[in-house]
Amino acid sequence: MNNPAASAATTFLPRYWPLIFAAAGGMSVANIYYAQPLLGAISSDLSISASAIGGVVTVTQIFYAFGLALLVQLGDLVNRRKLIIAQMLLSAAALAAVGFSSSRIMLFAGMAAVGLLAVITQTLVAFASTLAAPTDRGRIVGLVTGGIVIGILLARTFAGIVADLGGWRAVYLASTALTLQMACLLSRVLPRNEAVQKSLPYTRLLKSLFLLFFEERILWVRGILALLIFTAFSTLWTSLVLPLSDPHYSLSKTQIGLFGLFGVAGALAAVKAGRLADQGRGRQTTGAALALLLLSWLPISFTGQSLLALTVGIVLLDLAVQAVHVTNQSIIFAVKTEARSRLTGGYMIFYSIGSAVGSIASTYLYAHFGWQAVCLFGAGVSASALGFWFANRRTPASSF
Repeated sequence: MNNPAASAATTFLPRYWPLIFAAAGGMSVANIYYAQPLLGAISSDLSISASAIGGVVTVTQIFYAFGLALLVQLGDLVNRRKLIIAQMLLSAAALAAVGFSSSRIMLFAGMAAVGLLAVITQTLVAFASTLAAPTDRGRIVGLVTGGIVIGILLARTFAGIVADLGGWRAVYLASTALTLQMACLLSRVLPRNEAVQKSLPYTRLLKSLFLLFFEERILWVRGILALLIFTAFSTLWTSLVLPLSDPHYSLSKTQIGLFGLFGVAGALAAVKAGRLADQGRGRQTTGAALALLLLSWLPISFTGQSLLALTVGIVLLDLAVQAVHVTNQSIIFAVKTEARSRLTGGYMIFYSIGSAVGSIASTYLYAHFGWQAVCLFGAGVSASALGFWFANRRTPASSF
């Protein structure tokens, strides 16, 4: 169904607005991944023990999950333009606090705020789906989501290069400046005439999210698929540093981060998935992508013998994950147009759980059983996703 308010808003938007949304989303989500290659430097600078410094990543991810559950839904209640700009400015303040941290307490508090506010990305995706024409929604969601995935993949590369040049604090101070610039750009681009929905108590807004998953089976079906594909995604990207930094290869952090560039190629190619969803071929796209995800673990398993094989596997895996992710969002956004922010927040909670499971499982398996065990786990999760899709492929709306 056409959205007159959205049509009026897009009349005043520049033609390249999806690219701005993609850039803003990628920049925002990258903030929660910068710390991973910087833990050693932060530990030395602030005299935090090796056993405690990992808490920086944990705190950031925990508060990101809180943001998904508590903040994204506000997009269905208040003016999204004001919400996005306000969160951008607060995010810049949190990043500056991290960059100027002089104690463990200040660092952890700043990282908690960074994680909480990184959910701007999901508000942007929901807003983009509202502004897009129904026949073009999948392509637009694909573009914006592609920018987010690129932000995730290149965050470690950016952090490594900037830290080599100016130290770990320079990473967060540079992101502060970029975030402020993006807030200014969005304040000029985002439509001012967005219609705000009828007032709804915040507690009822949160309760309605859980009711949506009981009312619409397709939501939890696509949510479980998200959990499984991002378990596989995190299994690769969390543990990849381990075999590449072993004596066999002894690659530097910057060199390892450059492998994210190959993932970007897959993410860009997967924008095609959004167009296929617009054409009503979401079910076929999902099945094909999940089969590709399972196949990707074969070349990845040869990482110890060939970096070329790893590169092929990375492209295939990221292409598959992105294709399913874009298709999932295109489908759920068509369910209840008035609840897109809540649907986004609920869906991304599955993503967050999957990412955490993949991170914990992959590092444990590598430490105790080696790289082949990691690959078998990733392949097993991918096979489970394919089997789950096959069992539920006739779910109403799954062929959208």
